[in-house]
Amino acid sequence: MIKNLFAALLAFIASAALAAIDINKATQADLESIKGIGPVISTKILDERKKGGPFKDWNDVLTRVKGVGEGNASKFSADGLTVNDKAYRPAAASTTKDAKVTAKAEADAKSDKKAETKTDTKAERKTAASSTPPPMKAASSAPVSVKAAASAPAAKK
Repeated sequence: MIKNLFAALLAFIASAALAAIDINKATQADLESIKGIGPVISTKILDERKKGGPFKDWNDVLTRVKGVGEGNASKFSADGLTVNDKAYRPAAASTTKDAKVTAKAEADAKSDKKAETKTDTKAERKTAASSTPPPMKAASSAPVSVKAAASAPAAKK
């Protein structure tokens, strides 16, 4: 009885191991065999794997592949998708969410800094233009000698 139970357990583990598809080794057909992964997501996974190299862990997948969130990762893992032969664990998902929030905040800070730099440049130009006194206009078209201007009485205010 125990032999049969042990044999069945080994058969189950072997079939589960054979059914597991590693995201870093999978072809498009392999990925599409996972319930919930269609041509669009499988193409995104393959493109990202080609562009950024193999995925390190589930956190890396969630960060790099748009359209794969915590819920999808959990479903895909339950259907046999692994990253480096490891199933998805929701505990890692909270750090992924934090990583995404941090990455978004950093991107926002960069764009704010660029906008600030552009605004400062415009403000600097306005300040420079307004601090330069306008050219003085002559009161009349007749030339005024320096000597005559110096000896002229000061105008009362």
